[in-house]
Amino acid sequence: MDRVSGSPLIVALDHADPAAAVECVERLDGAGARFKVGSALFTRSGPALVRELAARGLEVFLDLKFHDTPATVAGAVAAAADLGVWLLTVHASGGPAMLEAAREAAARGERAGGTRPLVVAVTVLTSLDAAAHARIAGPGAQPLDDAASALAAMAREAGLDGVVASAREARALRAALGPDALIVVPGIRPAWSASDHSGQARTATPAEALAEGASHLVLGRAVTAADDPRAALERIQAEIAPA
Repeated sequence: MDRVSGSPLIVALDHADPAAAVECVERLDGAGARFKVGSALFTRSGPALVRELAARGLEVFLDLKFHDTPATVAGAVAAAADLGVWLLTVHASGGPAMLEAAREAAARGERAGGTRPLVVAVTVLTSLDAAAHARIAGPGAQPLDDAASALAAMAREAGLDGVVASAREARALRAALGPDALIVVPGIRPAWSASDHSGQARTATPAEALAEGASHLVLGRAVTAADDPRAALERIQAEIAPA
């Protein structure tokens, strides 16, 4: 599977325990998806699960959204690279020095003979709507779309591989970042799926997100909570095939 292209679908393993996550992975074996390990599952399972998934030849998206001093984030990125992850996240709001430190830490693994993890920067969380963003950013702050664009530009200038953003910003970000940048879009909800109670405020269907410029889509309970996760994933693959 190509590290950048390949399947655009990433299944979020938002399970309560590692055994359930592994069971889901096994049910989807060979279906062509990548897998996301987020903070809840990582806190329960630690790095052992990530190592296990990587050892199975799976491409793991470690979504821990590092946001700290440049030195601390560099250390965290280096540790993630040692686990063999395919993709990891940092917060763009950590600033240029932190983003550059993340990029350099990822590159050191490649120079040492390993594989460099791809690094993408979270712009504005998809759980935030315009009102929540304004409350966080304070009086006189940029509108949400402008803030996402400014943070994405910062990530591009730092040399990162792309960004995480909602589908609503994807078209503008694709135009600004160019054809090769990763635009990872959470908040994906097929039209036929029930509300997943994830707290996402800015959502889209898989086809909508790809049409807007997304390169990768993060799927949650529409797949993992389905009676037949593999059938749900294959249904989504069929829906996006024309794209």
